[in-house]
Amino acid sequence: MTDTIAAIATAVVPQQGSVAMVRMSGPAALAIARQMFRAAGRQPWESHRVLYGWIVDPAGGELDEALLLWMQGPRSYTREDVVEFHCHGGIAVVQEVLRVCGALGARLAEPGEFTLRAFLNGRIDLTQAEGILDLVGARTDRAARMALAAVRGKLAQALKSLRARCCDLLAEIEARLDFGEDLPPLDPAAIAQGLQDLQQEAQALLATADRGACLRRGLKVAIVGQPNAGKSSLLNAWSRTDRAIVTPLPGTTRDVVDSHLTVGGLPVQVLDTAGIREADDEIERLGIARSREAVRTADLVLLVVDASRGWTPADDRILQEIGDRPVMVVLNKTDLADPAPVQGAVPAPPNLRAVLPMVAAQGIGLEALEAAILQHVGLGQLTAADLEIAVNERQRAGLAQAVAALGRSQTAIAEGLPPDFWSIDLRAAQKALGELTGEDAVEAVLDRIFQRFCLGK
Repeated sequence: MTDTIAAIATAVVPQQGSVAMVRMSGPAALAIARQMFRAAGRQPWESHRVLYGWIVDPAGGELDEALLLWMQGPRSYTREDVVEFHCHGGIAVVQEVLRVCGALGARLAEPGEFTLRAFLNGRIDLTQAEGILDLVGARTDRAARMALAAVRGKLAQALKSLRARCCDLLAEIEARLDFGEDLPPLDPAAIAQGLQDLQQEAQALLATADRGACLRRGLKVAIVGQPNAGKSSLLNAWSRTDRAIVTPLPGTTRDVVDSHLTVGGLPVQVLDTAGIREADDEIERLGIARSREAVRTADLVLLVVDASRGWTPADDRILQEIGDRPVMVVLNKTDLADPAPVQGAVPAPPNLRAVLPMVAAQGIGLEALEAAILQHVGLGQLTAADLEIAVNERQRAGLAQAVAALGRSQTAIAEGLPPDFWSIDLRAAQKALGELTGEDAVEAVLDRIFQRFCLGK
């Protein structure tokens, strides 16, 4: 990279931020910093040493009392010379510092350009770059641990090992094609076993995609049921707030009320919906329509049933409206009625995940509900070590291509096709794995990844 880039690298909230950072990276970073920072006393300008002083505009005087950190490449995030100005927070100060950086020769960085330079300069691979993006956006401790493992190269190690072994098998096959007369003949059974081992390991990585998606984007849960079944009481007890109004009158909830929770390290958006029934009131009908839309977009539906009323035809109709969405039936108010007869009356469609007794108003049964949700998304008994690797959607697609290609290569062997047919799909698997780490990445893939980053990262 021949140019120098600059950006605000911290979130800046007007009148609220206490500290903010402006970052530069590139060959002119140090020269620009020397023009706009006046160190107090006789502090030496040394790499990885914090300086105290004042940021100045060479054309107009002091801007801020601040700290400066210079990191000489390649011992920096981008492997280029990097300078960070640690200023007082607030939008006016940092924008002025960024303006002076630009006036002295730096250009405004594109989203993710610092991390892109780290990748292009060989400091990180694509899986580590995506881990950094996930770490910045992590909403729970579990999501942060998973992202940090990717940053530290856990996923990269697994993918690079698979690709290296693909290369070894491919070299063995192609050596026989080029120098067959001078080498022992191929052992098709041994090659097939090697391909099968690779395929199984790739499938094991692929199996982590769903839990990774849950931890990254969270789970949307819709609470539905008849009026007065206890939907709002469940939301209030679960969120430990009076988020929804609770009254004995049916139809109290007229709109979708949402709350954001954390369940065992999983971000959960809970939607309390209007009771689903035939209504004459126009406002209530609109609320019921929104309830149906919430069900359509939910990852999981909780159907709350009043155990004191038993399972009714109205509950059957709601269950039918849920369609094929995963559903758990919550038998509420079990302090007023024995849940066993109701539990026996609940239908068992293929999408039913659990039937759970509860007293929502008292919070009784919440632990069992949370455990069932974690079990449903595959996070029930996972340890920290289990979360060290979880592939994202891009990686899922690449691994699926590799798995399919390895399967086709095995089929070619089983059908007795010549070795050059084996290598065609093995080479495709190798390429798919290389695109995941960036060893065979194309520009379109890089654009798609790094445009998702914020400015300054």
